[in-house]
Amino acid sequence: MKDRYAYVALFHTADDGISISFPDLPGCLPCADSMDEAIDNAREALGLHIWGLEQDKEDLPAPTPFDQVKCGENEAVAIIDVFMPTFRDKLNNRFVKKTLSLPAWLADLADKDGVNCSKIFQNALMNYLGVEK
Repeated sequence: MKDRYAYVALFHTADDGISISFPDLPGCLPCADSMDEAIDNAREALGLHIWGLEQDKEDLPAPTPFDQVKCGENEAVAIIDVFMPTFRDKLNNRFVKKTLSLPAWLADLADKDGVNCSKIFQNALMNYLGVEK
């Protein structure tokens, strides 16, 4: 398994939106309403597709060189990349232990109130980083 993959995607624009295909990855077919959404959806679909192939222990095809991909009418070509370690961790929902320090009086209050400090820390960190589950 590699950490980073990049594949060529074809973006086909039509009146009802944008459909995306990956010539090397049949069945990886996201769609979108705007080009910004199309790029995001293409990256997410690529990560999901690769993760599924990894889980099934299937070989990933070699990417077709960019200059060998032919565009049809109303199509554009782009290279979409995905960084798999972050993607794998998110999909595996793997937890890691982190040690942190806080004042004893605050820890006592949290314990007295039955606070789940791990959950509070996760929510605060996601909020701080601007990420969603």
